Order: sequence, then C-alpha cells, then structure tokens
Amino acid sequence: MKRENPPLYSKTIALKVYLLSLLGGLLTTSIGLAQGSRVPLNNDCYHLLARYEILQGQQAHSFDSNAKTYRRSSVGTWLDSLNVQNLSQADKFNFAYLSNDNWPFVDSSSTVIQKPILRHFYKRPADFWQVKTDGLLLRVNPVLYFGVGSDERSGTPFINTRGIQVEGTIDDKIGFYTYIGENQMAPPGFAYDYVQSTLTLPYQGFWKGYGDRGVDFLTTRGHLNFSATRHVGLELGYGKHFIGNGYRSLILSDFSNDYAYFRGDVNVWRIHFTYLLGQLTADIFGNQTGLSGTQSFPIKYLALHRIGIDITDRINIGLFEAIMYGDESEQFDARYLNPFAFFRAIEQQNGSNGNALLGFDADWIIGKRLNIYGQFLLDELIVSELTDNRGWWGNKYALQIGGKYIDALAIKNLDLQLEFNRVRPYTYAHEDLYRSYTHYRQPLAHPLGANLREIVLLARYQPLPRLSLRGSLIRTQYGADTLTSNWGNNILLDNRTREQNYGNELVQGIPTELTIAEATATYQAWHNVFLDLRYIYRFVDVDEVNQDQSTSFLSLGLRANIARVRYDY
Repeated sequence: MKRENPPLYSKTIALKVYLLSLLGGLLTTSIGLAQGSRVPLNNDCYHLLARYEILQGQQAHSFDSNAKTYRRSSVGTWLDSLNVQNLSQADKFNFAYLSNDNWPFVDSSSTVIQKPILRHFYKRPADFWQVKTDGLLLRVNPVLYFGVGSDERSGTPFINTRGIQVEGTIDDKIGFYTYIGENQMAPPGFAYDYVQSTLTLPYQGFWKGYGDRGVDFLTTRGHLNFSATRHVGLELGYGKHFIGNGYRSLILSDFSNDYAYFRGDVNVWRIHFTYLLGQLTADIFGNQTGLSGTQSFPIKYLALHRIGIDITDRINIGLFEAIMYGDESEQFDARYLNPFAFFRAIEQQNGSNGNALLGFDADWIIGKRLNIYGQFLLDELIVSELTDNRGWWGNKYALQIGGKYIDALAIKNLDLQLEFNRVRPYTYAHEDLYRSYTHYRQPLAHPLGANLREIVLLARYQPLPRLSLRGSLIRTQYGADTLTSNWGNNILLDNRTREQNYGNELVQGIPTELTIAEATATYQAWHNVFLDLRYIYRFVDVDEVNQDQSTSFLSLGLRANIARVRYDY
C-alpha cells in the first residue's frame, strides 16, 4: 500500500472545483428556504425521534428515518405536525427538549428564558449564546466531557474533552455547522488493547499516545448546505452518515472516522432519494505510539445512492447501491457523478475494478407500539452456487431483522428493542484496501467485520422526565482469523488469501463469543447537559485456545452537547 511516487491530484482537484462551482452557482440562484444544519448523530436523540414516529403510527414524510442524519428544518416541520395530546410527563418533557433543540424551525412554542445569564447567555435553554438578526442565525455552544472510571486492568480510565459547536443559517438559504474538540482519553483496558492491536481508535481517526495507556486526538466535523429547491437539498461536508433503523447498520454505520462528502437529498411526495459521494482513507501508517503525521495517507472513493419510498403511511422500503473504488493513482472517476445512473453497470463498463454492493432495507410501523425493520446487503452471489449448498466463498451477504416495542407491557416510556444480525464470511472484503468496504482501516458497516451472527437487546426506561435508564446486552459469535489464516472475519485481508473455495460456513475459523452488557443511568440537569453513571461488563470466550477474558468497567461522567463514548465492539 505504500506509495513510491507522489500522488496524482489533478482529477481530485478537478472534482473539488466542479463541486464548489456547482455549490456556488446554486447558492446564487436558489430561491428555496434553508434546510438548516443537521442533527448530530446521537443514539439517545435519534431514539426519541423514532419513538414519536412510532407513537404517531406512521412514517415521517418530511424526512426518511432510514437515512440519518436529518436536517433540523425537516425535524421542525415534523414536530409541528405531531399530535401531542395525552402524552406522559416524560414525553411532554422530551417533546419540549426536541422543540427547544430545533427552535428556529419549530412554529409551536419553545422556551424563552426571561432572565438570561448576564443578559446575553442562555436566552434559550438550547444555546449558550445566540444571534438572530436579519440575515443571520448563529448558535454557539461549548462541548465538554469529563469522566472517570475504574477497571481492574487499566488503573483509572478517564476522558477529557473540550470543544465548541457553531451552527446557523445565512439569509434563510444557507445552513452551516462546525464542531472541533480536543480530547485526551485513557479508555478501559479492552478498548486500549483494541487500539494497540489494530492501530485504530473506534469512532475516531488520527490519534497519538498519551501517557502510559492513553490516546490524544482532535475531532472535527462540519458541513455547508442549502436548498436548491423546496424539495432538493445539497451539502458539502466532513462527517458521518448512518443508513437503517437498527442499532447496527449493515449498509453504512458511524463506526469509522469522519470523511469528506458531497450529499444530495430529494424529498418529494413519498419519495426520499439520497446521493452520497465520499473521499475516504484507504490505509494509515503508524505504530503503537500513534499514527504517522509525516506522510499523506492514500485515498479512495465511495459512491452510494439510496431511494426510499413510503409505499403506505406505515411502510418504507429502500433500495441502495454502493461502489468502493480506487488505486494508487488516487484518481476520481467522474462517471459516478451522475446520481441516477446504475453504478454496477458503470463499474462493469470500467472493467469491474471496484467493489459493488447493493440491497434493500425496510421498516413497518404496526399500530402505535411496534416497528419491524430489516436490511439485506448483497456483496456477491451466484444463485447456482447458493442452491448447490456447497459453501462457496463468494456467497457474500448480510442480513438484519429487528423490532422496537414502544411503551412495552403497557408501561409508559419503557421501550424495548431486539435485533439479529448475520454476516457471511468475506462480506465487505476485496483484493486490496482500496476496494474493501472500509475507511481508515475501520469497517464501514458492522464493527466486527464479517463471518458473524449477533443478537442485540436494548431496554430504555424513563421513570422521571429528567432521568433515563438504559440497559443493553450484545452477544456476538464470530470466527476469528489468525496471523496466518483468513477465514473471512477480518475484512482488511485480501480475499484471495482465503482458506478454501468451498465448505465455508458461518463462524468458521477460531470460534469466539463476545458478550457486552451495559447499564446506564442518565440525569439531564440542563438542556443537553447530562450526568452519566455507567457500568459495562465485557466477556470474550475463545474456544480453541481456552482463552477467556472478562472486564468490568464503572464510570461517572459529566457531558454537555456531546454523546457518550461507545464501547460496543
């Protein structure tokens, strides 16, 4: 993967010039209203949105709940349409929270503080400082995360994050968002072992060592968007996306690092179309003290589009297609600029030099309590090989099915979720890192790669408006690879080094079982200011080598305008 010659950037620069000129031209001619910034990815916030969608008993037509993130304007329009009669006290609190968080785009009432701090700060509970004048809406918030914990393997884990988040609109046409945070973290022992063995920091990117068992890293993301028309939105950004309604996504998840992207969305009638063009990192260089900051990392490209259709008020079905491609020349293929072309046909015309994936997702709201969802991803398949049932290595696919049960067992604000995931060996992998479905040497879909089956159980309960309880149990069985074998779990490996062409089965290799149990109590002291008490138990059972490892991790944290650190891998 290491380059001997400097990269050829001409086509990459040409792409950037094209996209920026397109952005500039449409900005000067746009007559639509701004769609605002996007709601940052946060499991707790997006759970509330999903909960209200189910309680309403129908799909939210102003956005597609299977294509995260959402625009704040779309969320505001949807909130105004909700029937909020006969809600529990906790639901009224949550509705007020969502309204306050998206107040510039909500017609219904949101909170205005009568006596701001020093007359300028916290005029509204969602914003530390704001400006709203003719032509400008500016919202500024600090980002803080201080936490400390204990586990028997790593002394005193901690996290220390300081940052700032700025968002707003200009002339009611342009929406913008930016976040930058500085972080020092000593993760629990199993998480630090993961960093040391893979040289990657889950959900993050570039890192360097800090102290004896810590990491130091910067986080930044941002985007600029506008409405080309009332139904068409365009965006340039650096961040993440998530496709699906599940806890995991087998299509596109947020486990990897942020990346540069161009995104287009069409929401008209019952049709939701998303086009995503991303510039990703094919490989990284470093050692156990951190990543190298003295050479550029090679790049590759992702082209993805998805069309979702609300075929009824309760049922949404989506079809998607993705191409991962690139080589050492780092040249962009302009043929993927057309979002309405069939990418697989283009890739075939180009000599089949990319990794093509396609499939579908669906979710069905039943009554006002239940949501059934699922995904199917196809990486490669020959029907005759499948029907012969000989375990051909190229039968590569992933399957998810799950359900959400709102106000379960007639208990208000008790929400349950059950999810099954199954990924065949060698799915997402290819012949090199330029075409594997990865970014920054991290999976773009399931965090554990492939050759696995998994069950996820989630329970959320809100006994008091400001107090939320959450419990989860994740049990994953996978067949691990070794330094000299490739059984299809590690999707970074060249699939030509596979152990066999036939006789492949799920969880082949070294049978490994990972169990992660987590319990969290969260108290919201102020808008987006949370106090977390969390306990995690993690157990790894490796059968063939008789190697078991368990970890108990207890932590207490205070955070503002940021989601919890996740340890679900």
